[in-house]
Parts: sequence; C-alpha cells; structure tokens
Amino acid sequence: MKVIQKTSIDIVIVNYNSSSHLEKCIESIEASTDNYAVVFHVVDNHSSDDIDRVIERYPDVNFLLNKENRGFAAAVNQGLRRGKSPYAILINPDAYIIPGFLQPIINYMHSNPNVGIAGPQVLDSDGKTQGSARAFPNALTALYGRSSPLTRYFPNNSISRTNIVTIKSDGKTPQEVDWVSGACMVVRRKAIEQVGLMDKRFFMYWEDADLCKRMWQNNWKVVYFPIVSLYHHTGKSSGTRPLRSIYNFHLSSYLLYKKYSNGSTKYLLPIVYRPVYQGKHDSMLEHTSTVFLSKNAPCYQVSPGRYNTIHGSRKIFSN
Repeated sequence: MKVIQKTSIDIVIVNYNSSSHLEKCIESIEASTDNYAVVFHVVDNHSSDDIDRVIERYPDVNFLLNKENRGFAAAVNQGLRRGKSPYAILINPDAYIIPGFLQPIINYMHSNPNVGIAGPQVLDSDGKTQGSARAFPNALTALYGRSSPLTRYFPNNSISRTNIVTIKSDGKTPQEVDWVSGACMVVRRKAIEQVGLMDKRFFMYWEDADLCKRMWQNNWKVVYFPIVSLYHHTGKSSGTRPLRSIYNFHLSSYLLYKKYSNGSTKYLLPIVYRPVYQGKHDSMLEHTSTVFLSKNAPCYQVSPGRYNTIHGSRKIFSN
C-alpha cells in the first residue's frame, strides 16, 4: 500500500459513565498511532464514575467537562470544534482499536478525496461482526433491523442482507453504503465544514445516520472500510439508564423520520410517534425530561447535578 505523508488526527470521544472503558480506549489508540500525531478531545457528559482518575492518568489528553449531560451529538460537536486536523476519528469510549488501524484508513481517505466518512469493521467482544454499515431506514427496518429477531434467526434473508450491508461484505473490499455507525467513523473536516456538525436534536441514537444522509445530499460519499477493525462493547453508557435509552432511541427514530419524511409519508407521523409517547412514560421512572420538537430547539432539558472542577491543568475545560 502506498504510504501517504503523515498528518495529524483528532480523536473525539464522548464519555458518560464509561470511564474504565475510556482508559482502555485511549490506551489502544496510543499503542497504535502509526507515527501519526494524534490529538485527543474527550468530552465528558457529567459522569459520576470517577472521571477525575482518568484525567489525572492522561495529562496529555484534552478533557472538556460538561456540567450536564448534553447528549451524544452535542458533545461530539464540542469535540469537533476544538480540533483542527484534516481528519477526525469519532469513537465510543467502549471501543478499542486493533493495531494497524490508522494508516490504511487515513491513506484511503487521502487517496479518495470525495469520501466524507469512512467506517471500519466493528466487532463484538467475541469477534463477531456488528451490523455497523447499513441502508437508510425504511418501513421494513423495524422487522429486519440489526437486532430484530428475524435478522438474528435468519441473518441471510434478502431483506436483512440489503438493510445490513456488513452481512454481504467480503471483509476486505471498501464499499459505498448509506450510513455507518457512530461507534467509530473517520470524518473529513472539509466535509463537516460543508454539511455542518451533528444535529444536536438527536440526544442519542440515529445522529450518525442523519450525518451520513447529509453527506450524500452534499455529494460526499460514505464508505464501509472493513480492512481495519475495532472491538466495540455495545451499550456501556446507555446500559446505565436502560429505560431512558429506550426512550431516546424511539424519540430519535421519530426525529429522523420527521426530518426526512415528505408527501404522503408525513401522515404516518402520529403512528411513528406512538412508541415515543410510551417510552417517555416509562423513562419517567428514571428521570424527568422535557421534550422539544421544534426545528431549532434541543430535544431535552436536562437537570444539572453535581459538578466540581478540581483540576488546574489548562487542558481541562468546563462548560
């Protein structure tokens, strides 16, 4: 493979009560920099699991400590704004890259300037490939989505194979896809500057599909790049608030549908919203939140809790 001149890379990690995994994530990247100058931007959404320990352990990492949980998309945007590198890698704190990750995928991005986002192969902790590259959701996604019973028990059915591109991937050939998972994606800064940052109305879930949709709308390609891999321990942050996570999932599904529905499909909005209403009712058991659905407003008003900055490092920011 042709070696491209090394450049700097921004690493953006959003953390919420996954501090132990965050340490392993940082370790995996630091051990596999391939001589790139990596700049870490960790945005912590008001964790309560001793994030201070991680800050003290990694003095060269830039930490931004939010006073409240701003949601995944808004926190990603904070990290992206602080970076300046031509490429940014968005990666979950519960993901660990496999050595040899950076050079092939950065070389590919450099050699294919029309690619706005590339997503690697994502593996479960047992080495099974996750459905991280997919077609844009449609009426059949609920029945044949990545986690649906029909896909789990009949993974090679034609509808699931169309919806979940990783099923039919040969594991070694890059291919254009509708969207890739935000668990890890390599983003071209020039593309982000054109299409805009993540839509912060997506508190959690589907913000990655929305970003990829806007990439395609602005003539930037999205590519699944299975040549490099990482392990992803799914749901370590969302698992701390399961009912709230279910609510967030349904609300973001509704927002995505509402954002891109047109013509006759808009009449289905009340049906799409029904699971959101039920999810909101259930999530009240965990937390009280206010929903906003106007175009320019955030989805949630989150009550701030404990916040105490004890670090004097210039690399510790607070918002």
